[in-house]
Amino acid sequence: MAGTARTPRRRASPPREQVLAAAMRTIAEHGLAALTMAQLGREVGMSSGHLLYYFRSKDELLLQTLMWSEEQLGAERRAALSRPVSVRERLDAFVELYLPDAVRDPRWTLWLEVWNRSQAADEPTRARQLELELAWHRDLVALLAEGASRGEFGAVDADRFAVRTRAMLDGFGTHLVVGLPGLDRAAVLGHVREYLDGSLTPAG
Repeated sequence: MAGTARTPRRRASPPREQVLAAAMRTIAEHGLAALTMAQLGREVGMSSGHLLYYFRSKDELLLQTLMWSEEQLGAERRAALSRPVSVRERLDAFVELYLPDAVRDPRWTLWLEVWNRSQAADEPTRARQLELELAWHRDLVALLAEGASRGEFGAVDADRFAVRTRAMLDGFGTHLVVGLPGLDRAAVLGHVREYLDGSLTPAG
């Protein structure tokens, strides 16, 4: 009707993935310290209050960003582990995907921050974090069991071996991402391969 004031249209919120991708991009380009709700809001055209409405807290935003990042990496891992090559080659690919690419690797930087902030987290949050760990653990256990069944690996308790291997990778990964002097990715991969050779090569 002529003369009737129109109600302004609400600007649609960007899709969740767009927000999480922007958060990850900020971490990659400028570091975790640059990721504030205000800065992220400017990046995606939302107010910081609007972001808090959807994510409730920065801790929740960081956890969801990490979960989103792990979804992307999980797809890459599944593709690598389904290749028609030896189990050992797939195990090496698993290790390379697990470890950070370089100092301040954004995925690992985010991972460490989320775990550091989660000391007082509630049980549902802890359960979501645990599921991220278990996705890697299950794939590693399956690789170890397959390698043993094919005779490529010696017999090991796959679950216990996977726990110890991931603890080693976590330690090396932390050293790499913080830039511990005297250690680089090539050296870490060499240590890991030596450990796997010594532990998994069939006797005789």
